[in-house]
Amino acid sequence: MEAHVIKRLAEDNTLPVLLPRPATGVIAALFFGYLAVGLPLPVIPLFIHGHLGFSNVVVGLVIGIQFLATVLTRGYAGRITDQKGGKRSALQGAILSALAGGLYLVASATDLSPTATLCIVIAGRLMAGFGESQFVTGCVSWAIASVGPQRAGMSMSWTGIAMFAALSIGAPVGMAFYQHYSLATAMIACIASPLLATLIALGTTSYRSPGGPRLPFHRVVGRIWREGLGLMLQGVGLTAFASLYFAAHHWQNAGLVMTAFGLGFIFVRLAFGHLPDRLGGYRVAVWSLVVEALGQAMLWLGSNEGVALAGALVTGLGCALVFPALGVEALRRVPQANRGSAMGAFVAFLDVAYGIAGPVAGLIAGQFSYAAVYLSGAVCALLGALIASASRMQQS
Repeated sequence: MEAHVIKRLAEDNTLPVLLPRPATGVIAALFFGYLAVGLPLPVIPLFIHGHLGFSNVVVGLVIGIQFLATVLTRGYAGRITDQKGGKRSALQGAILSALAGGLYLVASATDLSPTATLCIVIAGRLMAGFGESQFVTGCVSWAIASVGPQRAGMSMSWTGIAMFAALSIGAPVGMAFYQHYSLATAMIACIASPLLATLIALGTTSYRSPGGPRLPFHRVVGRIWREGLGLMLQGVGLTAFASLYFAAHHWQNAGLVMTAFGLGFIFVRLAFGHLPDRLGGYRVAVWSLVVEALGQAMLWLGSNEGVALAGALVTGLGCALVFPALGVEALRRVPQANRGSAMGAFVAFLDVAYGIAGPVAGLIAGQFSYAAVYLSGAVCALLGALIASASRMQQS
C-alpha cells in the first residue's frame, strides 16, 4: 500500500524526492539505448570507405552529420521533455534510434548502387541524431526528476556513467559482430538495443518535472551560456589523437589511454558524484577543470609512456564531475518548468565541443605537433576554470 501511495504521489508531482539515487529503470534504459550510439561507431566508417569505396572526407561528413542533427534538435527535445515529461522524450528517441538501425540494416543488406546506399546511411545518421537528442535529454531530465533537483549532480553522475559504459562496450561489440559475423548482424544489434531500452522505459515510473511558466529556448540558452561554455572548454581536451601521439614517440599500448581515462572518470563519479550537490557546482567545477588541465599537461610534457598514461588517468579524474557540477548550476538559472530545455541546451554545448575538437586538433597537430594538442587542451581547461570561478564570485 505504501509503495502504491508513493508512486501516485510521484506521478502527481507532489513528492519532490523519492530515491537516494536515480531510478534504476531510467539508468538501465539509458545504457541500452545509448548502445545504439556506440555499436555503429567503428563499423560505419569501414563500410563507407572499404565496402562502398568513398573517401575519408565523405566518411567524416557522414559521421559528423549525426552530431549536426543532434545539436539542431536539442531545443525540440527540451520542449518535449518540459511539456510531456522525460519518459515521453526518451521513448520517442528510442523508437527513432531503432528506426535508424533499420535504415543501416537496409543499407547493409541491399544491392543498390554505392551512392544510393550512402544516401540511406545518411538518412539513418540524421534519424539517429534526432533520436539521440530526445533520448538523452529525456533520460537525463527523467533521472533528475526521480530524485529531485537537490540531488541533480549525483543524478547526472549516474547518467554519465551509463553513457560512458555504453560507448565503451558498444564500440568493441559492434566491431566484433562486424568482423566475426557480418555488418547486418551489427546493425540488427543497433535495432535491438533501443527496443530493449523502450521495454525497460515503459515499465519505469514517470517522474515528471513541476509545471509552471516556461521560457522560450533562446532565453534558456541566454541564461546558461556561461555554464555551457565551461562545459564546452572541458570537452575540447580529452585524449584525441592518442594513437598517433603514441606512434610518433614509438610507444606501445595506445589503446590503454582510454582505459586509463575511463578508470579515473568512473572512479570519481562513483566515489564523489555527490560533491556538486553538497559543495556547490562552481567550486567542484573549478577544481575539476584544474585537475583536467594538469592531466593534459602531463600528456603534453610526457617523457615516456608511463607519464602519458598517468596523464590520461588524471584527465579522467578531472573531467568526471565537470558535467554534473556545471549542470547543477545551469538548472538553478532557469524556472523548474524549463529543466528539460536547460539540459537540452547545456548538452548542446558539449555536442559542439566534440564536433569541433577533432578538426581543430587536426589543424594543431599538422601545424605544430601531436603534443601541442594536449597543450591546447590544458589551456582550454584552465579557461573553463576561470569562467567557473568568475561565475562563482558573481553568484556570491
